[in-house]
Amino acid sequence: MNPTIGIALLLTVLQVARGQKVTSLTACLVNQSLRLDCHHENTTTTPIQYEFSLTRDTKKWVLSGSNGVTRPEYSSRTKFLSKYNLKVLYLSNFTTKDEGVYTCELRLSGPNPTVSNKDVSVIRDKLVRCGGISLLIQNTSWLLLLLLSLPLLQAMDFISL
Repeated sequence: MNPTIGIALLLTVLQVARGQKVTSLTACLVNQSLRLDCHHENTTTTPIQYEFSLTRDTKKWVLSGSNGVTRPEYSSRTKFLSKYNLKVLYLSNFTTKDEGVYTCELRLSGPNPTVSNKDVSVIRDKLVRCGGISLLIQNTSWLLLLLLSLPLLQAMDFISL
């Protein structure tokens, strides 16, 4: 086998093997909706299949997924968004009946199928409101700009520290 082809094949396998690892799953409240943020690595060009589910009383309920099979009672209440390395699920009209363990599962198909998932336990009274912290995590460019401009603002006597 040509060494160049062998190296290209090895890189392709390594890329597929680690291209969809879930790095974190967080939950917060936006008004009366539950928001689940599933952060993941994205180092592959292979389409990533996803599934958000809820486990309650040992029963698993699929809320949203690539395969389209969801529970009818949840399909009208869910909204799914996808960005480069983030999958977001909104569950509207979130109540204590929706409490349980939520899972984000990502799958890659192909010759070496891989699965990666994370769980988060959600209790309505213990949920934090979505807001400033998640905004800072997702978009830090303005914060970095502010920190870098502090010496300039201080030198021009706009602020004093």
